[in-house]
Amino acid sequence: MSKTIPVVIDRTSPVPLYHQLAEQLTEAIETGVLQPGDPFENELALAARLDLSRPTVRRAIAELVGRGLLVRRRGVGTTVANQVIHRRDELSSLWEDLVRRGTKPSSEILEIDRERVNPVAAEAMGLAEDTPLLYLKRRRMAGDTPAAILENYLPPHLADLDDSDLRTRGLYDILKARGVRPVIAHQVIGARRPTSEERRLLGLASGDPLLTMTRRAYDSEGAPVEYGDHCYRYDQYAFDVTVYER
Repeated sequence: MSKTIPVVIDRTSPVPLYHQLAEQLTEAIETGVLQPGDPFENELALAARLDLSRPTVRRAIAELVGRGLLVRRRGVGTTVANQVIHRRDELSSLWEDLVRRGTKPSSEILEIDRERVNPVAAEAMGLAEDTPLLYLKRRRMAGDTPAAILENYLPPHLADLDDSDLRTRGLYDILKARGVRPVIAHQVIGARRPTSEERRLLGLASGDPLLTMTRRAYDSEGAPVEYGDHCYRYDQYAFDVTVYER
């Protein structure tokens, strides 16, 4: 039996009705109100309950199916998809995304270099090319499942970050505790084939793709906070981006 999810529709809002519905249903899935495998409320019943047209409800459900949050199966109906980490268009860390999803995260430190010189990372953060940076390479686990390989470069004044903190806390959480708060970032999302090391670390089969993201983050005064170059298992991660017409 499907759960009835409380939904509030504001008909005076400029936000389309289908999008209001889709966002509230997404939140129910991401917060664990709806669990993987749960049956989803029938389209007709949902439309009648919320006094919405069937095309509006159908479009909202199609959006969730497109995001990988719902699955439609012939003879079974619509159910909540198996757990996939969804990163939304906001400035958060993977650790925070996993916690929000109800998954226990952990990190394995693969490499730390407190004086790494990387001209690409330095330039991305507006620093001299020969600036020694703190380099972190970690494997992020979602429970027992490898989810991502995270490579981060940070400015020299953050080179004293504690190794134990990096295993048990998210990077942004550590930075905020030190008064460093990322508030704006530029991200580039892509995909590519994994290297042999990445296949081994993420448990991928030959031919499986990787999702990738590079990020340049800055604080409220425009000072560089980090440059990240990350890769994610294709079946454990998705990016949700909402685009509005100007």
